[in-house]
Amino acid sequence: MKSKTPRKLDDIVNDVCRGLGIKDERLQYRVFKAWRDIAGDIIDDITVAERLTGGRLYIRVKNSAWRMELNFRKKELAEKMNNVLGKEKIKEIIFR
Repeated sequence: MKSKTPRKLDDIVNDVCRGLGIKDERLQYRVFKAWRDIAGDIIDDITVAERLTGGRLYIRVKNSAWRMELNFRKKELAEKMNNVLGKEKIKEIIFR
């Protein structure tokens, strides 16, 4: 018997993605979008989110000075990412 209780659209999308076998791709999309939102315009202009593998988010940085600055802020940025995602999906951010 089907439930007549309303469901969140996000839950429905998650179920559909899981059924299609694209759950990881959806998470990666959400992570990349969250990075743009959290990083802000300046940092987003000098970085590219490349991939999420095993809880590690790889970010390419255009120059070494910014890479060093972002390394100092990586814990703060990871916490913000996890707050946006609602779960602890980002264990570490690696700037390259």
